[in-house]
Amino acid sequence: MEVKPLTPQIGALVSGIQLADAMDQSSFGAVHEALMAHQVIFFRDQEMTLEQHKEFARQFGDLAVHPGIPGPEGHPEVIHIHADANSTRIAGEDWHSDVTCDEEPPMGTILHLHTVPDSGGDTLFSSMYAAYEALSDPMKSFLEGLTAHHSGETAYRGRYEHRGVDDTGTTYPNHDHPVIRTHPVTKKKALFVNRIFTTRINGLTAAESDNLLAFLFDHVAKPEFQVRFQWQEGSVAFWDNRCVQHYAIWDYFPQTRSGYRVTISGDRPF
Repeated sequence: MEVKPLTPQIGALVSGIQLADAMDQSSFGAVHEALMAHQVIFFRDQEMTLEQHKEFARQFGDLAVHPGIPGPEGHPEVIHIHADANSTRIAGEDWHSDVTCDEEPPMGTILHLHTVPDSGGDTLFSSMYAAYEALSDPMKSFLEGLTAHHSGETAYRGRYEHRGVDDTGTTYPNHDHPVIRTHPVTKKKALFVNRIFTTRINGLTAAESDNLLAFLFDHVAKPEFQVRFQWQEGSVAFWDNRCVQHYAIWDYFPQTRSGYRVTISGDRPF
């Protein structure tokens, strides 16, 4: 297995492994080490059934079921990522980490695309380690003791009507998390607020919270923290949701971009 870093801050292309095959302990350790070191890792030319996709993900933890998006028949842990000429919106159109409104947000996400447009449809990934490190020491100290509210209500209510979802009576998760979290494996600190789910910073006035979040949302989008991945048919992206934000670019309408996503359960941020 070969791991080729794509930028100094984030991202690596991994070759010499087929994810549909069972991994021995050595292969698992190498993939896990690459993920911890590079935060998001990419694979080309992968063929996987949904069961193989899930089995690969299960080696890293239990699978999560999305609070708002139903999975394909018989696969509640899987999300169908699809956009075509009939789409009016796509998933992930702004900087975010996945489902941070959960009490225990996901550890990671594995996306496998089988259909891609002729050009476009890239995904941007941003390192929240790098975003944290780029802050001044006084700003780090100020943010260290703060928590922020993450709302599933604002992110999901009515969003999936086009998939036949009637969420009348549904209660979406809402939780507070530290603005700066510590990664449970690497012990590095990462900025943990995002534009889709974070609605306020607790303990501040509304004006203070709004202005501070606006600064942080702009900060995480700096190109110095990013890697841009160009998809091909059969490509896989596996990102560590605890220290990475991502942004799906919808510049390929009316072409089709389609695949499946599996999410791995995580733990409560600290």
